[in-house]
Amino acid sequence: MHQRDDDCPGCADPGAAFAAHDHAHCADDVLARADALAARSGVRLTPVRRRVLEILLENHRAIGAYDVLKRLAAEGFGNQPPVAYRALEFLTEQGLVHRIRRLNAFMACMHPGEDHAPAFLICRACDAVAEAHGAPVRAALNKAAAEVGFLVERATVEALGLCPACREAGA
Repeated sequence: MHQRDDDCPGCADPGAAFAAHDHAHCADDVLARADALAARSGVRLTPVRRRVLEILLENHRAIGAYDVLKRLAAEGFGNQPPVAYRALEFLTEQGLVHRIRRLNAFMACMHPGEDHAPAFLICRACDAVAEAHGAPVRAALNKAAAEVGFLVERATVEALGLCPACREAGA
């Protein structure tokens, strides 16, 4: 499992998605962990899969499958929807990408290889997305479910609001 790098705000602070930071360091760190995870799992990060992950790591925003496909097509990877969808499906299954249902889009997991229950903080003005630690939310959800005899098998927490920059701008 990856240990968070305290010198990297993107690794140490989920709010870094909304603040200036060395994003190249974050992206390189996630790519290195993705390569290590793939090797341990015995799966391949093909050129298309790797490029999709790189595209998703370019900034802290969720990107729709067709936008990913447009980028892939412009770079010579093909323009048929299955090209993007298969890569996104693989990356999601491997825990390298999250699907943000509210935006019908995908974003790179900032903590691949870690057992975590993320909560997504989505800015309604600029569409920036932060992957926050959602363990306390998940624990509260599990407790509420257990009180009525329900077993939660999967949950996605997505909160819509305003990031600090958009709040400051009066969005």
